[in-house]
Amino acid sequence: MESNAHKPGAQNASGQQPHSSSSESWDAEAQDNNIVPLTRDQAEKLFGPEVSRPSRVTPFKVVAAQMVLSLGATLLWWLFYKPPGDAALSAFLGGAICWVPSALFAARLKAKSGAETIMSWMVGEALKMGATIAMFVAIAFWYKSALWLPLLVTYIVALKTYWVAMALR
Repeated sequence: MESNAHKPGAQNASGQQPHSSSSESWDAEAQDNNIVPLTRDQAEKLFGPEVSRPSRVTPFKVVAAQMVLSLGATLLWWLFYKPPGDAALSAFLGGAICWVPSALFAARLKAKSGAETIMSWMVGEALKMGATIAMFVAIAFWYKSALWLPLLVTYIVALKTYWVAMALR
């Protein structure tokens, strides 16, 4: 009778797999090297015929949508909050905290076109996060009558524009 103890995937009597030699061990690097990209036909079959269509969404369109949404939210705060002045200004600043750093990032992408690397994206994201934090700190420090509810709600609404843009791809 042949023992299954030394076959890959076999279990011993206790239900656990036995320790195997190093030659049989799973090697993550070797598996990563065996990745075969999908052909266009395979990708279309798996994800649908529109997988090859280039996206109509550009970074500048996302920034424009963020601006429109933040101005719309500012108008809503102006119309429905009493007194409207500080609420509307706070809402506008909340939207600006989102779209100003995004516009800087988009401009940086355009300037670096053709030279994108992971590091340039990371530097751009770091600058974007730094500008966002600096704007929050500046508003907290210099605009003492800021209303944080309109500011944060408008910031979050503008920030979620990325998800809408991805859905409209």
